[in-house]
Amino acid sequence: MRFSLLPEQFRNNPVWARQWRAFRSNRRGYWSLWIFLVLFTISLGAELVANEKPLLVSYDGDFFVPVLNTYPETAFGGFFESEANYRDPVVADLINEKGWMVWPPIRFSHNTINYDLDVPSPAPPSAENWLGTDDQGRDILAGLLYGFRISVLFGLILTLLSSIVGIMVGAVQGYYGGKLDLFGQRFIEIWSSMPQLYLIIIISSFIVPSFWTLLVIMLLFSWMALVDLVRAEFLRCRNMDYVRSAKAMGVRSPVIMFRHMLPNAMVATLTFLPFILNGSVVTLTSLDFIGFGLPPDAPSLGRLVGQGKANLHAPWIGISVFATLTIMLTLLVYIGEAIRDAFDTRKFLQ
Repeated sequence: MRFSLLPEQFRNNPVWARQWRAFRSNRRGYWSLWIFLVLFTISLGAELVANEKPLLVSYDGDFFVPVLNTYPETAFGGFFESEANYRDPVVADLINEKGWMVWPPIRFSHNTINYDLDVPSPAPPSAENWLGTDDQGRDILAGLLYGFRISVLFGLILTLLSSIVGIMVGAVQGYYGGKLDLFGQRFIEIWSSMPQLYLIIIISSFIVPSFWTLLVIMLLFSWMALVDLVRAEFLRCRNMDYVRSAKAMGVRSPVIMFRHMLPNAMVATLTFLPFILNGSVVTLTSLDFIGFGLPPDAPSLGRLVGQGKANLHAPWIGISVFATLTIMLTLLVYIGEAIRDAFDTRKFLQ
């Protein structure tokens, strides 16, 4: 059986099957999708790849999973009731006397400070810190892994919420038209003309930044990306025969809008989603870089960019984060181009 990313119900649909074949024919976009999925999957399990706690501990015939649970030092023959520090040589010796530990490939989390460096921080790449450390002794590779995850998750959630709001607003404007569309367009023109980045910075200075508060603040401005596109599609379809027939049969307006008209608008809308995701990641990175993004204890690619700027004598920091952002954004652009070509009906009419 041949494996395919396309579900069976879509493979049986000739239109979706044709578009999937067109997407696969774009080798650059197709392999970019696979590479991005592999990287994102690895980042979702970042705790299993980069962690200051072992994955599994065997001590005196019992098994412990520190990566999932918290165990006191006394569980391993120590003296303190606090959580065991598995990187402490004393605790490690206690465990190794009566058992063993299985560590992840990277023995650091995004906020773990390596106190055993032989050189001052930032330390260059070594066998222990594969991409070196920042000026606080934190592992760069672990920071990139956790930062990649939170950036992509933030971008995906923001893209999803922005798309829902933008599609609903554009659908209502395009379907009803008239004064509703007129006043809606004037409001969007005024709202979109505001300096979004400065407003986000001002709002963030009054509100304690967190993942969700920052998401809501950015949603206030990002929902307009798809309004014009969906509005144009609904304006084009509102006078077509199938819409008029549905109205004559007494079909309710919400049913006509979201069951009959929306699928036509979604074809063009889907092609923009990777680019909206791209912009969301860049905006979050920019805010983190200038200090108005995620909380200081959260992993962040933007703060790693700041580390590279502040430590020009440690080029491994800037090169690592630059390569990560370049690869991530390039993959998303290639995926977006492949989706755009797959949904371009003109290619099938030639």
